Amino acid sequence: MRFIGRKNDDQDSDRDQRPDDDNDPIGMGEVVPLHREPVRTDADATDADDSRPRVQDVIARPAPAAESVAPADYDVDPDEDDEEGAEVRPVPVDPVPGSVPGLFPWDRTDERRAPIPLWVSDAATRKAAVRWVGDMAKHKAKFHAVRTPLYAGRVAVRVPRGGARVLRDYTRWVTDAETRPLRAEAVRKADAVEHMKLAQKTAERQKARLAISGVLAVPVLAGLAVVVFAAPVPVAVLLAVGAASWLGVRGGTEDTPLFGRAVVSGKVPELTSDMIIRALGSLNNSLLNNAVKSGRGITFPAPITREGPGWRADIDLPHGVTANDIMEKRSALASALRRPLGCVWPEPDPNQHEGRLVLWVGDKDMAQSRAAAWPLARKGKADLFEPFAFATDQRGRTVSLLLMFANMLIGAMPRYGKTFALRVIALAAALDPLVRLYVYELKGTGDLASIEDSCHRYHSGPAETEDLEATMAGLREIANVELSRRAKVIKSLPKDKCPENKVTPELAANKSLGLFPILLMIDECQELFKSDEFGAEAAELCEKIIKRGPALGIILVLATQKPDSKSLPTAISSNMGIRFCLRVMDQTANDMVLGTSTYKAGIRATEFKAKDKGIGILLGHGDSHQTVRSYYIDGPAAEAIGKRAHQLREKAGTLSGQATGETPQTATGPRYSLLDDIAAVLAPGADKVWSETICDRLADLRPDVYRGWDATGLSNALKPHGITTGQVWLTDATGKGANRRGFTRADLDKARRAAGQAKKTTKPVTDSDGEMGEEESA
Repeated sequence: MRFIGRKNDDQDSDRDQRPDDDNDPIGMGEVVPLHREPVRTDADATDADDSRPRVQDVIARPAPAAESVAPADYDVDPDEDDEEGAEVRPVPVDPVPGSVPGLFPWDRTDERRAPIPLWVSDAATRKAAVRWVGDMAKHKAKFHAVRTPLYAGRVAVRVPRGGARVLRDYTRWVTDAETRPLRAEAVRKADAVEHMKLAQKTAERQKARLAISGVLAVPVLAGLAVVVFAAPVPVAVLLAVGAASWLGVRGGTEDTPLFGRAVVSGKVPELTSDMIIRALGSLNNSLLNNAVKSGRGITFPAPITREGPGWRADIDLPHGVTANDIMEKRSALASALRRPLGCVWPEPDPNQHEGRLVLWVGDKDMAQSRAAAWPLARKGKADLFEPFAFATDQRGRTVSLLLMFANMLIGAMPRYGKTFALRVIALAAALDPLVRLYVYELKGTGDLASIEDSCHRYHSGPAETEDLEATMAGLREIANVELSRRAKVIKSLPKDKCPENKVTPELAANKSLGLFPILLMIDECQELFKSDEFGAEAAELCEKIIKRGPALGIILVLATQKPDSKSLPTAISSNMGIRFCLRVMDQTANDMVLGTSTYKAGIRATEFKAKDKGIGILLGHGDSHQTVRSYYIDGPAAEAIGKRAHQLREKAGTLSGQATGETPQTATGPRYSLLDDIAAVLAPGADKVWSETICDRLADLRPDVYRGWDATGLSNALKPHGITTGQVWLTDATGKGANRRGFTRADLDKARRAAGQAKKTTKPVTDSDGEMGEEESA
């Protein structure tokens, strides 16, 4: 218990009668004035505020000694200056357990350990044990079956030797040979009495053992006769093989056993507290070093246990040391534990304080562990409103992903599993019949072609102009039409149907509302964002979808193999809710995918090696990040799942767009230009126009293209052409003047002249609304 100093003014009058400090025979040390408090007199106590608790009313003290002064009431004045020579008495300041609410045992939130051990209750641990037993039995059977001829030769050589050893041992037992040295010693010492005792004892043993041998010989010989003359051949052969094997083992030597060793022990060292403390002390952290030297500061709130295919240790680090401090030095920790880097995984415990470290050390490197099968590979369907299986963690446990109301970014170097991770998400979305799929693969290899038959919009191409046009058409359809339409539908619904103003499973299932979830997926999105023609508009449309789409049931998933500021605009990367980063080479790429300063926080995808394909860091799906390996689904398996997804949608009646045979206009429809269409509907002689007026006229001109456009959508479509909408004063049909968003004819003509010049230098020409323009040459 800690104390603060307190003076006693009632004893000031006696100060002169005390011995001087220099001559004090008691030898008291120097008094350090921490806080000095005058003791109140009875008169003062009468005027005091009795509502304030008194220390002696709260803290139980022993009775004062005979010569001591009993504590009295006092007032606390933290600003009071110390007086020279005032006596200081210690006053307890720590609360006494059991006297303050919140400190009673029933007030504490103690963590109760599970009554059933983890290795029994954890399904992954049980499955690992059963799998290990099965694999080991299978291996041993194969190993020994191949060596059967060798074992037969060894038995043939060793049976005679084994028979001779058995006969020798039997003879020694019957003749009591073990007492022969004792009788010889008695003869040497000429001890007749001792020799007679030993001789008599030996004779008794020999007689008894001969009798036992005679009794046992009858059934043994009878059984042998039955086996030889009456037993079925298989039984006789089996018994003969057993007897020969036994004699062969008896005829062998310790260094050359009859049967070879099928498994060379590769026992993984157990994880102990001493190993952990020694490893933590080698991380060059001063607080950890002091804790190791003093033997205090590093504690284990729970025993070190097996969890899955590895060891788990819960560690309370010294005060001031966080789990992130350890994560930053994962490589050094692995070295100190003498384990491969892929086996050592320190992480925080999101349910505890920042100093709680969960250290999991696997038996095998994560990249060398057997990949698990995707739970939805053979049966079942998904629901994007619920988490679906996306990956497994280091311990083999399923890591689920909830995509609804979120967006996702996937980044990696080429050939490290980015598209395979994307394939898991695409197939899961395809297995949800309610989801409308917009899938654009700009590598052109058809990696996502397995779900083409289920997609409302699908395009695969090597990021040429027509491929980017098709992608932009889908972006515009969602950003300029669907966002506005869905917002209006949700706004019009009664509060009891849509209390949170967002899409719910019930609303999504109501086909008349058209609020089905939309998944927009763009693989190799850097090809779109770095395009001089479409990059700026694509970034703006994606930003709109990221910010407004989740509540409206629209999910954006982007994948890139070149995560930098140009190929992945900051406005997009900084707003993605879920991130999955596989191997990257530098800190910049790491932070572009996972977020600013994640590298400094010890979350580093740069530590993955060439063998770590499919392994990455998943962030934003839960309270903390996880290192996971996405499920591996090869081409044939993806095709089978894609067919099942198509059947589910066909049965549910949710096929639409290209899945029903519809051909997008970007490929075969009429060729037109947004600027030319605006010029066509702009009234002759009009110098300026409201955006809403143009939207109505464009919808009348091409309803299949412009239906649902509003002033905001038109403004976004005009920005890439250099036209910025602003406030325009005009009068409506009733003659009432007003300022509304619009643009001028001069801006339109300027943009059309620039577009005409581009036609002479660009081949082919594409316009802002996603359709192919006419091809011209200079």
